[in-house]
Amino acid sequence: MIYKGSCHCGQIAFEVEGELTQVADCNCSICSRMGALHWFVARDALRLLTPESNLATYTFGKHVIKHHFCPKCGIHPFGEGTDHSGNRKAAVNARCLEDVDLSSLPVMHLDGRSR
Repeated sequence: MIYKGSCHCGQIAFEVEGELTQVADCNCSICSRMGALHWFVARDALRLLTPESNLATYTFGKHVIKHHFCPKCGIHPFGEGTDHSGNRKAAVNARCLEDVDLSSLPVMHLDGRSR
């Protein structure tokens, strides 16, 4: 299935293909403040519909995860990095997806704080 998503103002718009069967709630310092519910997909499954230059990016700690956000409205639609095997991944903020009933999805809790 293809899902469409965006930041609040629409300056960042994207579509992502896959089966949304669960989301992850991470307790690391940035995720707990941001309140995102992550859907992890291969980075190739996410396609920007707006210019990449519309993204602002924040990194911290080991600087291996690019936390992308909109510089206009401040919403964080997705981040990207690599998994332990070196595969490019995207962490889509499911709260930015259109027509998704988040209450119907199981939430996996990630202990990012201890990493």
